[in-house]
Amino acid sequence: MLRQVADGVLVHQSELLQNNTVVVRGSSGVLLVDPGITGGEMADLVNDLDQTVVAGFATHPDWDHVLWHPELGDAPRYGTARCAAFMREVLSDADWKARVSEGLPPEIADDVPLDLFGLITGLPAGATEIPWDGPRVRILEHEGHAQGHAALVIEESRVLVAGDMLSDILVPFPNLGTADPLGDYLAGLQLLESVADEVDIVIPGHGSVGHDIRARIDLDRAYVRALGEGRECADPRIGPEATFGRDWLPGIYEWQRQQFAE
Repeated sequence: MLRQVADGVLVHQSELLQNNTVVVRGSSGVLLVDPGITGGEMADLVNDLDQTVVAGFATHPDWDHVLWHPELGDAPRYGTARCAAFMREVLSDADWKARVSEGLPPEIADDVPLDLFGLITGLPAGATEIPWDGPRVRILEHEGHAQGHAALVIEESRVLVAGDMLSDILVPFPNLGTADPLGDYLAGLQLLESVADEVDIVIPGHGSVGHDIRARIDLDRAYVRALGEGRECADPRIGPEATFGRDWLPGIYEWQRQQFAE
């Protein structure tokens, strides 16, 4: 079900991973950000939309952010140049569908539509806004979480779409494919902090929409710094009172500690 979170901005949340699909209303249709994640959920999204999809945007190339459904139409699906390049490389493998399927959560693997997976049109390198007939949406690109990761600032509505950062249920996942994963993540957080006074609402890729952007930045920064310094981190998202991922997130944390200790 679509829920309005700001003027002209709506959110549809998936059940399993609490992915947030963001809908931005424009004059001739909507911009759709990170639609997901099962075929059934995207069919529900199609039914809830009262405008045509005129553009899409993938905040980064993780599997659950580059999905699409045939009934959403054939609007251009944008991403950063690096995001699109990553997806072209994935799709160049003749066995890409089998490889992607292996990485899907088993609970939903049979209901994730892959026919239109990853067909992202890269914007010019350094692009600062999404080209569409609607409110200005600025692009904040950085390498913190994934190659070509982007957050979006919807200026009119004072909304920050944070991609896979600033979640209240998931800890940071630094991009281990860079030379300085933790430094890149901290730089990404600094970039998001630079627009904190311009927004009232943050929409993470997973979890709850919130008004606490600075608190989320501080929490993520403390977690990343603890990883870098080899300290334990008393983060509520992996603590005994966590309500999401309690059977697997602590294991992710221990794995991350081991990676950065090495």
